[in-house]
Amino acid sequence: MRVGVLTGGGDCPGLNAVIRAVVRKGVGEYGFEFVGYRDGWRGPLDGVTCELGIAQVRGILPRGGTILGTSRTNPFAIDGGVDRITATLARNGVDALVAMGGEDTLGVATRLADEGVNVVGVPKTIDNDLSGTDFTFGFDTAVNIAMEAIDRLHTTAESHHRVLVVEVMGRHAGWIALHSGLAGGANIILIPEKPFDIDEVCALVEHRFKLQYAPIIVVAEGARPANGAASTAGSAGGELDQFGHERLGGIGDRLAYEIEQRTGKEARAVVLGHIQRGGTPTAFDRWLATRFGLHAITAVHDGDFGVMVALRGTEIVRVPLSEGTATLKVVDESQYAEAEILFG
Repeated sequence: MRVGVLTGGGDCPGLNAVIRAVVRKGVGEYGFEFVGYRDGWRGPLDGVTCELGIAQVRGILPRGGTILGTSRTNPFAIDGGVDRITATLARNGVDALVAMGGEDTLGVATRLADEGVNVVGVPKTIDNDLSGTDFTFGFDTAVNIAMEAIDRLHTTAESHHRVLVVEVMGRHAGWIALHSGLAGGANIILIPEKPFDIDEVCALVEHRFKLQYAPIIVVAEGARPANGAASTAGSAGGELDQFGHERLGGIGDRLAYEIEQRTGKEARAVVLGHIQRGGTPTAFDRWLATRFGLHAITAVHDGDFGVMVALRGTEIVRVPLSEGTATLKVVDESQYAEAEILFG
């Protein structure tokens, strides 16, 4: 059997671990051959391939990013996109495809499966917002990077008696903000799931200063004030990618400005941005990504297509692709309420 492999969407620590596991088990146990598709769905759209075998995956386990490259290409936004993909797969002699990605990439995989393409999905997103799996790889790394940044910012906040607002990723789900904020001892955590009242935020800031401490605020990029819209990123605001997503960002600066104006306290914003995506994956993400890869190629061997591998408890299971991407997994009210006890 000849198997195609691609990685789509944002890069993510752990992708290379999946690729390595897929290839090593596929070659070593099943005798499969592999074709690497470059830059997400652009690869099978334009026939851009690379060699993918044991030699190519040697030593990539601890590397961040993806050796295959990635993009946010949406073949369903391109005339004749599906036909071009199926033609490329046939021309390359590819019998099955392993697609790694988040909501958008796996959404495309779901629709291709409906068109008769043999696809197995691997869930990937640092936002941890896919409903079909308990955790996605990349999330733990992002949380640890954000936590370390918060740890370092505490000393600057205290030394200068200023408010520091830390903006982390999270378009629709506040998992990174919640986990890193709790782990880093943030005084306020703001997430997309619960619009915030700027007056309440300022009251908490002033209360913190009365205790002779400087506050750290962690805010997800998709957080928004009550009766307000999410902040878009500067000149890029209003521009949409091929999946219809607006580029978010700027809520940290906006929040710091409002706090300074309303309280008279000096406030600064720190935007972690793509730092959260980069670098070597944590042990947990290497473990999870490797297991996902091993189970994904087993699903291919079993001829079980149209599925996504997922973590349920400590077990790796298969769920329909349509289930894995049907809804976003967001922070529920009870979990946020736990964090609120520590605000101020």
